Amino acid sequence: MLTRWIWRLRDASKQLWFTVAVYCVVGIVTALSALVLDPLIPMDVSSKIGADAVDRILGILASSMLAVTTFSIATMVQAFASAGSVATPRATQLLVEDRTAQRALATFIGTFVFSLVSIIALSTGTYGPSGRLVLFVVTLCVIALIIVMLLRWIDRLSKLGRVGETVDQVERATTAAIRARRKRPYLGGHPAVEVPAKTHPVFAARIGYVDRIDMGALASIARENECEVHVHLLPGGFATPDRAVASLSKALDDEFNERVGRAFNVGDARSFDQDPRFGLIVLAEVASRALSPAVNDPGTAIDVIGTAVRVLHEWSLPDEDGESDKVEFPGVFVPPLTAQELVQDVFTPIGRDGAGLIEVSIRLQKALRSVAAMESPGLRTAARRQALEAFERGEAQLGHAHDKQRLREAAAWMRD
Repeated sequence: MLTRWIWRLRDASKQLWFTVAVYCVVGIVTALSALVLDPLIPMDVSSKIGADAVDRILGILASSMLAVTTFSIATMVQAFASAGSVATPRATQLLVEDRTAQRALATFIGTFVFSLVSIIALSTGTYGPSGRLVLFVVTLCVIALIIVMLLRWIDRLSKLGRVGETVDQVERATTAAIRARRKRPYLGGHPAVEVPAKTHPVFAARIGYVDRIDMGALASIARENECEVHVHLLPGGFATPDRAVASLSKALDDEFNERVGRAFNVGDARSFDQDPRFGLIVLAEVASRALSPAVNDPGTAIDVIGTAVRVLHEWSLPDEDGESDKVEFPGVFVPPLTAQELVQDVFTPIGRDGAGLIEVSIRLQKALRSVAAMESPGLRTAARRQALEAFERGEAQLGHAHDKQRLREAAAWMRD
């Protein structure tokens, strides 16, 4: 149960409203902190600062921050729509969670709330002379913070919603997910074994995509009942009433079956956290949209191919810390994520949609050659298989003999 609350808190912290709410609370506390610090300021120092000066500055802040916030929200909405139309709607999730944009908007709204609360307190005579001095100093600090945030926000606006920046955000999220899975290939459990014939399936409480698995809860159930839990659906799998999420080595009562089902957090859409395949699928969607006749942008598809090579290179890196073999949750058996799945997820759609373009086909062969050269037998086999498939598609769709010859030369590495 604690893990589920941690999940919910983590998901909430990625949302825009959460960051804005935190900054608003900070703004209110900052505005009222002058009341606490009032007795600590000498009277002769505080008398040099008049309330009118602070009041005018706060009035300017309140009016300007309201306008800047309105403009920022409109810009963000436009960026979300742009990313969904020119890249893929699945990538807008990362734009919503963009920390720079969230902090900028939260700073503007928090400053507005700070100014509003301070103006109200000044109007009611809540602050004494020392309190006005503290408020003046705090206001100057807030202005400096706004200047820094405005500079960062202007720089972010020049990139937000563009295809290249969206691809970079997807790459960062996918690389992080692959790095985490590479270090814990079985999510902290045992490698999957052949499931015994007489196991008892457990189904999820609802239909949807598994986005997280509470391995601690599954290990606790296995320990309490001295049984084994065999996981069938990894994060990203689609749970249905006829598809078991896990199997138990012995029959348990309904209470424990429900606990097993609740350990699989099921949502309406896939997420990037524990699902590396989803990031690669989103990259492939960006490339497929770029290769569509309506867009006709093979350059973006070529850029995505290079991005996919960098992401897969993370998968091929060795485990220097030796954490991949560490079993944190005994009694739970988890199937691995295979290199074949990763390669197919990102390169199959690109090879299909770009087979008729010689520049895309050649770049794809070079990329797969690079993947095959990585220190991973799984990637090597998957890349060669995918290269053969892409070559056959290109041979079938390319109409010019010269283009076919160039493709054969690019694919000659498969004979080595």
